[in-house]
Amino acid sequence: MADDGFELFDLRVEAVVPEGKPIYCGARVGDYFELKGEMLSMPAGQGFSIYSIAAVLPLLAAKQRPTHKNDWMTSDAEIACPDPNCGSRLRIVRTGKRRFSHAETTAVPLPKEDDRK
Repeated sequence: MADDGFELFDLRVEAVVPEGKPIYCGARVGDYFELKGEMLSMPAGQGFSIYSIAAVLPLLAAKQRPTHKNDWMTSDAEIACPDPNCGSRLRIVRTGKRRFSHAETTAVPLPKEDDRK
């Protein structure tokens, strides 16, 4: 059987709370959540605004994947709070790589080698 493995980056999304700026989303210094594979987790007792999560969510799948060194997705890592009056940002940090098996993540089989051309 051919190798059906692929790698994704684990991510840590950290609240960036600039001193002296108004914060309306509830972000606090040290707040974070992690994404490992498709599983999002945060420390017990800590929360995040659903609007802040909604702003960063579309970028997480792309940040998990290897990108070209010149791609903006490789270098850009901070997302502004969706409230234009809030000074907080969310920083996406790649923390490591994790290997997955295609067969263990979906019921859809890989195409045959001849079908990939």
